[in-house]
Parts: sequence; C-alpha cells; structure tokens
Amino acid sequence: MSQEKLLEIQNLSISFGNKKKKTEVVHEISLEILSNEIVGIVGESGSGKSVTSLAVMGLLPKKTSNLSGNIIFQGENLLTIKEKEFQKLRGNAISMIFQEPMSALNPSLQCGFQVAEILKQHTTLSTSEVKKETLQLFEKVKLPRPNEIYNSYPHQISGGQMQRVMIAMAIACKPKLLIADEPTTALDVTVQKEILELLKELQKDTGMSMIFISHDLSLVSEIADRVVVMYKGSIVETGSVYQIFKQPKAQYTKALLNSRPSLRTRLETLPTIASLADKSFVAKEVTPQQRALKHKNLYTKEPLLTVKNVSKEYYSNAGIFQKKRTVKAVNQVSFSVFPGETLGLVGESGCGKSTLGKTILQLERATKGSIYYRGKDLTSLSKKDVRHLRKEIQLIFQDPYSSLNPRILIGEALMEPMEVHNIESSPKKRKQRVLALLTKVGLDETYFSRYPHELSGGQRQRVGIARTIAMEPKLVICDESVSALDISVQAQVLNLLNELKDAFGFTYIFISHDLAVVKFMADQLLVMNQGKIEELGDADEIYANPTKAYTKKLIDAIPKGI
Repeated sequence: MSQEKLLEIQNLSISFGNKKKKTEVVHEISLEILSNEIVGIVGESGSGKSVTSLAVMGLLPKKTSNLSGNIIFQGENLLTIKEKEFQKLRGNAISMIFQEPMSALNPSLQCGFQVAEILKQHTTLSTSEVKKETLQLFEKVKLPRPNEIYNSYPHQISGGQMQRVMIAMAIACKPKLLIADEPTTALDVTVQKEILELLKELQKDTGMSMIFISHDLSLVSEIADRVVVMYKGSIVETGSVYQIFKQPKAQYTKALLNSRPSLRTRLETLPTIASLADKSFVAKEVTPQQRALKHKNLYTKEPLLTVKNVSKEYYSNAGIFQKKRTVKAVNQVSFSVFPGETLGLVGESGCGKSTLGKTILQLERATKGSIYYRGKDLTSLSKKDVRHLRKEIQLIFQDPYSSLNPRILIGEALMEPMEVHNIESSPKKRKQRVLALLTKVGLDETYFSRYPHELSGGQRQRVGIARTIAMEPKLVICDESVSALDISVQAQVLNLLNELKDAFGFTYIFISHDLAVVKFMADQLLVMNQGKIEELGDADEIYANPTKAYTKKLIDAIPKGI
C-alpha cells in the first residue's frame, strides 16, 4: 500500500534581512514527508535544519524573513494562508518539540497548566476533562507521579522530565506531523535512549509522521525511516537509513559518519570534515601495546592529585517543624590522578560529577575528606593560598558563551586573567602571547578584536581553551566542554585538547555524559552513580567488560548506528 504525501517542500529558499541586504540561508530545497513516516534531517549548526522546520511551523519573523517556493501540507500551501488559519493548525495538526525545554517552557507557570492550555485552545473539553486528559498524557509520556508534576514548576523537575512535558504538549491534540528539533541534545545517554523509545512508541501508536532533526547521525539511525543530509543550506543527500549509513555518496555524509569517536577502535586523532575533504587524514590506530607502555610510564610517577574519602553534602529546610534534609552529592569518593594522564569521569546528570570537579577546584568546600595536590591538602588552605593555586588548576566550561563577557573583546578576555596572575611583564607582551595562543587553538589574529557573539560555538570553545592554557596550568578540568558542539566541531576540539596536552604536558579530568567521547580521551575511567564511585579502571577494559550493571546500562544506551 503506497503512502500518501503529508508534507511537500518545493524549491524552498529562506533569506533574512531587508531590501538592501539579504542573506540566504536555505537554497531551493525540496523534500517530502509521507504519512506514517519518520524522516531524519541531519547536519551541522547553520546547515538550515531548524530554520526549515520553523518555516513549516510559520514561526519565522515576518518582517525580517523572506521565503520563496511552496510548503504544501495536506494539499494547502502554508506560505499563502493567513495567520489566523495557521494558529488553528499550529499545535493541532502540526506540532513541535523544541531543542531546549528549559527555555521553551514558561518558568512562571505550572507544567500541568501549560499542557492544559493547548487542549483548551484546540478542543471543546470542559475544565475537568482537560485536567483528566493532561494527566493521561503525562502517563503516556511515562512521567513519574503525574499529579505531582501537574502542579510543579519547570525548575522543580529534571531535564528529562521537562522534555517529557514538552512531548506531552506536542502530542496533546494528536497531530498529523510532529517536528522534533534536537530533542535529546543536552540529555544523558540513558535519558536520550528513553526519549527515543518513547517517540518511536508514540509514532507507532498514533500513526503520525515525524521530522526528527539532529546533528548526530548515529542517533537518527535509531529512529528514522529515511534520512536527509543538509550542509550550508542545501540538501546534499537523501536516502534510506541503510543507504546513508552503508553506502553514503556525498563526501560530507562520509565525513559526518567518521567524525564520531568509534567504540571499537582507538585512533590517535579523529577525522574532521576538513581533513577528509583535503585527504590529509591518515587513520592511525593506538595498539594495546602502545597504550600499555604509555601507562607504565604514567603510573610509576607520584600522583599529581589524590582525592581521599571526599564527601560533599547539601542541606535543605523541608519546613518549619521538619528536620533538615541532607543530600549527599559526593559520597566517600577516593582516587588519584597522575601527571600527563586523562581521567574520564562519567555518569548521569545528578550523579555528582560536576560537584566533584568544583570541590577539587575549591569552588565548593568538601564536607569531609582531603584533596592533596602536589602533596598539599587543598581543604586546609586559606583563601589567599587557594587564589594562588587557581593558576595551576583550571576549568574549561560547558557553555563557552555564558563564560565569556559579551561586552569584552576576545583579546581583552584572554589578557585579563594573565594580568591578575602577573603573567608577562607588560600589556604589549601579553598581547603578543594572546595572539600566539589564538593561532595555537586554530584561530587567527583577527579574533583578538572580535566579540563573543561574532563567533560560532566551536570558535567560542577554542577561546575558552586559549584562556585556560594562558595560565600555564598543570591540571585542567574539562566539564562537559564538548557536549554542546556539533560532531564535526567536537572532533576538532578533542584533537586540539590532545595536541595541547602533548605540547604543554597537561593533566586532564574529563567530565562528560557522552561515553564515546570519554573513551577516545581517557586513560582511566571513573564511573559515578548517586555520588559514589561505581567502577574505576582502564577505560578500554571497562568498555569491553563492564563489571557493574549501571556501567553496562550506560554503555548499552550509546547510539551505535547500523
């Protein structure tokens, strides 16, 4: 039985700007979505994926966007209908799950109210029927304690739960087409797997069509029937999941597939889109013998950092007549980090990874235990001594944009900490050093005079890395420092971190929920669960033979492709 066309995009071009200056971001793309079909759209940031989906939803700004071509939904051209007609369609026949649930949900309204609002807008149900339907939706998307979450505000629930509320809102009116825009980007692998399974289940139950947008091809392979690959506003390849994964034709598709760290082999460097395009990439595998020799040299030295029985507790007042509640974010954790080592630290959100990192940095004070850095107990140092130590232990942040001051030029942001720590004797010498650092991290000297908003996510992360290495640290804590980046940009940044480690003799604690990335980077792997160490050992051995059920669950949740 042939499927009918639900959505047809014909020669769609999208540009932004006014009559004097227009920038075209999508160039004459054509694609179709059949009924009861899941189509994956993949590509890097800036490839036009999200802009295309917003055009289908009629959510692009009317004054600054210019669209040509046709978007035909169930026989009707969405580019010619009035806004009032679009409002009847939006949230009803066509629905969307946005990338960032925290910013997509209203923080001042309860979760139940926000879902109920959609039903009130598009149905004739009574107030009691709307509440009953909302609670049933919460059960459908497998939210725990539906009644409690109905009355909760977004900040009171986890990221995975917020995403489920968004899904409940999107499917409330049983749409014909659901657009899921990067719905799992910021989530742990286990939560990501749950959300994917949930979306597949809902699609099967309702027969709706789905556009699943992501920059991760492996992820798309787990859910889609067909895949559309976009690059710089154009479609470079379309085909079934098998065709795209096993017989890709476009060079860009091949590069995207190869940029993700492999779980089977350990390479010295990851291929990037640029290195595959100019054929400069040579795959060099790290043999177990090379790795064993490296580890023999690493682990015969004295530890650089030793964490002994460290606990970090938080207290919350449950009420006037109730006892204080104790939350053990880090619970009796002990391990050592050796000079030149990369220790991978993994676990789900809330397991205590970032709290442990902050405690090592003395941004949080340990409740119990000791942290020895080069023989000194950090927990007993004065604030002045800790300030001096800041130079030696540095942090690369998760979100490079919020860690940079939007009003300060990149060059000034890099020179400022050097001035604080008396690195170089004059502003002229600091500037020379900063220009050299920018080149070192793959940016040119023009970036000195740019502002953060003029840079892409990958470029901002490089600035964050340059700021860290300006301090000449001995120990660098990377806290989810590549989790927000496209896979190809992520490959560039991971290669850069390894190059800098060799050049400057850095030691890394690499915190991430992405196990494939950690496997590529780590010598030793430390798996955390509910504040405790679940498993600790050689990264390759743990991946090959996890001894704990929790570690196995994390590894099994990684998208493997086909």
